[in-house]
Amino acid sequence: MKIRVLVVDDSIFFREFMSKSLTQDVGIEVVGLASDAFEAQQKVASLLPDVITLDMEMPKMRGTDFLRYIRPKYPKIQVVVISSNPNNVFEALHAGAVDFVAKPSAQTKMDNATFVREAISKIKIAASSAQMKRAEVAPAAGTQRVTAPVMPIPARLPATAKAISNKTLIAIGASTGGTEAILAVIKDLPANTPGIVMVQHMPVGFTKMYAERLDKMSKIAVREAQDGDRVTPGLALLAAGDRHMRIRSDSRGYFVRCEAGEKVSGHCPSVDALFESVAQNAGANAIGVILTGMGADGAKNLLAMKKTGAYTIGQDQASCVVYGMPMVAYNLGGVVDQMPLNSIPSAIVRYLSK
Repeated sequence: MKIRVLVVDDSIFFREFMSKSLTQDVGIEVVGLASDAFEAQQKVASLLPDVITLDMEMPKMRGTDFLRYIRPKYPKIQVVVISSNPNNVFEALHAGAVDFVAKPSAQTKMDNATFVREAISKIKIAASSAQMKRAEVAPAAGTQRVTAPVMPIPARLPATAKAISNKTLIAIGASTGGTEAILAVIKDLPANTPGIVMVQHMPVGFTKMYAERLDKMSKIAVREAQDGDRVTPGLALLAAGDRHMRIRSDSRGYFVRCEAGEKVSGHCPSVDALFESVAQNAGANAIGVILTGMGADGAKNLLAMKKTGAYTIGQDQASCVVYGMPMVAYNLGGVVDQMPLNSIPSAIVRYLSK
């Protein structure tokens, strides 16, 4: 069956462009167009689409307010945000949108053809996310499902070698649903947590503002990584939207190399590129965390990290927006412990405190 899509945008030109572009895919049917949130409410009730594409800046009602109305009333309808404003996007994801596509602009370096491919891909991911969450997954050898206790997170880690050493680091990778998942993992980690390196699939122009958002909401400092930045306790570095981030080591500890390059495992930045460098340079001194996301990026090199002695965590199926990357890592045998999202921070702290 075709995916039924409702397009909501105040620009008649953009509505028509979206309708024409999306229907080029044989798996998508545009069942309606709406110019504002009030018209969209009426059409949602009568059409019951599978996916809504939603502009955030509209007359009469902001996209975020529409999301807060629609999500509780129609929980099975998924929303993909279309916006060039990072602040709007992050508000929408927090309000329940499953993903976003950046509108074509000089800032996002995205042309119309690339935009259409991204929009079609993310509509299909959104439509399939509920089914993926219900999929049965067979356990892989050497892995276990655990429900780690949700323990209070201390203000500071105990002064053990593992907690304060510059040789210890945490590597995190995520995609669809990851903006909120990464926040849930890092926001309450103690201020002296070992250095963190992170990849979230996100276009150029968005990662800097996402890092700033995380910084405001976390006890640790967070910033978009620059080539040569040191990995130090109390700091999380987020890969830029158009750069692979890899770690390197020297006598002082770790630093990052941030370079443009071909896509790795379908992405730039790539979780696999980061995790491979962590396996090679940190080995058993690392913790690897793979979170919600479509596809397999990061899975094979989370296994590489595990083989070098790293402690690895995978987000479980029930708490993922899309159980893709963690599922593949789990099935490959790369996950030491699989657990709900809200258990991951305490599992990290507990491991560091041993």
